[in-house]
Amino acid sequence: MTSNLEMNAPIESTKIPLEKIDPYRYRIPRSYNPGMRVDGIIYADEKLLGDILKDKAADQVVNVAFLPGIVGHSMAMPDAHWGYGFPIGGVAATDPKQGGVVSPGGVGFDINCGVRLIRTNFQFDEIQSELQNLIRVLFRDVPSGVGSKSELSLSRQDERDVFLRGSKWAVAKGFGTDSDLEATEDYGAIAGADPAAVSERAHKRGKEQIGTLGSGNHFLEVQVVEKIFDEQAAVQLGIFEGQVTVMIHCGSRGLGYQICEDYCREMEKCLSKYKIEVPDRQLACAPVESIEGQTYLAAMRVAANYAFANRQYIMHMVRKTFEKVFRKSWQNMGMNLIYDVAHNIAKIEKHLVDGKERTLCVHRKGATRAFPPGHPDLPARYQKIGQPVIIPGDMGRYSYLAIGTKEAQETFYSCCHGAGRLMSRTQASKKFDSHQLLEELEAKGIFVQAKSRGTLTEEAPGVYKDVNDVVDVVHNAGLAKRVCRMRPIGVIKG
Repeated sequence: MTSNLEMNAPIESTKIPLEKIDPYRYRIPRSYNPGMRVDGIIYADEKLLGDILKDKAADQVVNVAFLPGIVGHSMAMPDAHWGYGFPIGGVAATDPKQGGVVSPGGVGFDINCGVRLIRTNFQFDEIQSELQNLIRVLFRDVPSGVGSKSELSLSRQDERDVFLRGSKWAVAKGFGTDSDLEATEDYGAIAGADPAAVSERAHKRGKEQIGTLGSGNHFLEVQVVEKIFDEQAAVQLGIFEGQVTVMIHCGSRGLGYQICEDYCREMEKCLSKYKIEVPDRQLACAPVESIEGQTYLAAMRVAANYAFANRQYIMHMVRKTFEKVFRKSWQNMGMNLIYDVAHNIAKIEKHLVDGKERTLCVHRKGATRAFPPGHPDLPARYQKIGQPVIIPGDMGRYSYLAIGTKEAQETFYSCCHGAGRLMSRTQASKKFDSHQLLEELEAKGIFVQAKSRGTLTEEAPGVYKDVNDVVDVVHNAGLAKRVCRMRPIGVIKG
């Protein structure tokens, strides 16, 4: 990977030496620790850098730089915060031909937790009188919350098809269209999934959860496009000011969690087998080309495909609910998928490193793919403008739609995935009151339905960084280009 990063004055705000490259990039030199194989790069401004340094995410950037076969840099996006092994918001690529490894800690527990953005033809004032009814019906129709179960009854063959075909299975069953697949990362199914790599416990945990939103930071949100930054891109994406959009954020549910848990244990055995030394056992890993590495990737792809199918079916339910409430077909309402993008994933991709194309294993944990215009893996509709990049914020502020750039080559075409937490769920529960929070959101014109009052306090706007600050960094650093900003008007939480 080539880069034009230049070093300026060092910053002495932490024990880790930070060199300011420019207003949006900070380097941790590999000379800081003899075990580091590459430099660390943190994408942040001074305000966000302070938040990142408070919870030791920078230490995890250093730790990731120890991974065998790592190339380029160990990176943290501006929404980065402490996670399991990798920081959430961490990006790292390894070269399998140079002993590069894959680490479950670089993917995370909610494999292919991702975001799906749906446009409509509605202006806000056209649905305003029906908004609360719409949110109530969506809350009723889309299962959410801890332990929520799907209305679908899948045969064993259907489950296998979900594991192998992802969204393609859902579309074949009538839960969407080929156009939806074209607007989904990897066309809704990653090749190389193997159901045999998944434990029976993982299988059982995911058995009844296709078409469920889950809990925690997962949500279904009705939004309004408040501001357009790039008129030309907005027109090509079918976006206009005042437009109603729908955003879905969820992942692979219990299936993905169990797969990660299973393979974190298995990978610990690989450290001694392959003589791998890492400073944190949460970075347990195996060579990508080893049996263990290939088996983990096969299981991870099962969870990723399951997550694609999950979001596809939830979108189907959302469309049906809109049809019920507004008595029109979803096609007449223009409810087309803009894009579905994954985070918490490891992908085998081709990238330029020092001017030469190499096949790499790119870990994006709490980070999203952001391919540029002209990339061969993008569908025809996005070849000219680049991949849509969806960046949700919190339920009291904003979310963003951006597009990928050629400049993001330095991050292996990766970008932030959201706002990033500032405090733990335990801290949030002590600090915020659910009744007061609901009143404050209602005063802003945001109608919220939630299964649990606890979820509300854990996901209060004050728990998160301001997504405006995060997106300013990725835009100004050239990792993605802003297209529009959406504000929430109706939120469903588990």
